[in-house]
Amino acid sequence: MGLTAKIRTRDGWAVSHAVVTVTDMTGTQIVRAEADTDGAVHDITPLAPGAYTVIVTALGYAPAAAGAIVTAAGRAEVGTVTLARRGGADLPPPGPWTADPVHSSIAATAQHLGISSVRGRFADFSSTIEIAPDDVTKSRVEATISAASIDSGNAMRDGHLRSPDFLDVETYPWITYRSTGLTPAGSDRWTVHGELTMRGVVRPVDLDLAYLGTGADPWGGTRAAFRATAELHREDFAMSYNQVLQAGISAVGTTLKVELDIQAVQGEKLPQA
Repeated sequence: MGLTAKIRTRDGWAVSHAVVTVTDMTGTQIVRAEADTDGAVHDITPLAPGAYTVIVTALGYAPAAAGAIVTAAGRAEVGTVTLARRGGADLPPPGPWTADPVHSSIAATAQHLGISSVRGRFADFSSTIEIAPDDVTKSRVEATISAASIDSGNAMRDGHLRSPDFLDVETYPWITYRSTGLTPAGSDRWTVHGELTMRGVVRPVDLDLAYLGTGADPWGGTRAAFRATAELHREDFAMSYNQVLQAGISAVGTTLKVELDIQAVQGEKLPQA
C-alpha cells in the first residue's frame, strides 16, 4: 500500500534530498514525501485506484515528472526516477579540458601567531584535465605552478616565502601535481589521488573534488567548474622553518589549507583573447 520510488542521478547516485509529490488528475496534491539517505521513497498513504502524476524535485536538479497507475491494492510503484543536474550535464563531456587561470585560483591558508590566518595565492599556473569517455574514475589531471608567483599581499613576507626557509624558488622553481586515480565520494564529488612535487620532495596528496557544473561561455566555448581542497603539512616538504615566540606560539602554522577554484575550457588550448 502506498508509494515507492527510487531517485537517482544519471550517474546512478542517490538523491537523498529529493521531494516527491503525487497529484491526482485534477492537480490536487495527494501525497508529499521525502527520499531517505538511499534516495528511496516509501510512503504508506493509501491511494485510490486510478492515474496519478508524480513530480520529483531536488535542489540543484531539474524537476522530473512521471505517470503512475495505482492498482486495486492501493499501491503505486514508480520505479527509478532519474534527475538531470540543473544548468549543465551530469558530468563534463569527455576529452581534454584546459584550466583558465584568469577565472581560476589556487590559494593556501596558514595560521599566523596562533590567532589569525594568512592567505596566499599563486598567480602563475597551468592545468590540464582529461575526462575519460567510459569510466570517469580513469580521468586524469596535471598542474604546474610557478613557485615564485606566490602572493600573500605583503612584499616582505612574499620574499621570505620564496626563500630557502620555505619554497626555495631559486632551486625549485616549479610545483607540480599529477593524479594517479579517482574514487567516487558522491553524486558530484570525488577523491583525487595524486602526487605533489614541491621543493624536490614527492608526496601523495588527495584532493576532495566537487564538480559544480558545465555551461556555455560568451565566446562560443564550453566551460566546467570544479572546487577542490586539501591539507598539507610543511614538514612533509622539508619546510621546517619555525620561529617560536616568547609565549611558545609558532609564528607560522605548520598546516596549510589549500583551496582550488578551477574553471576549465573544453579543448586542449585556451581561446585567443
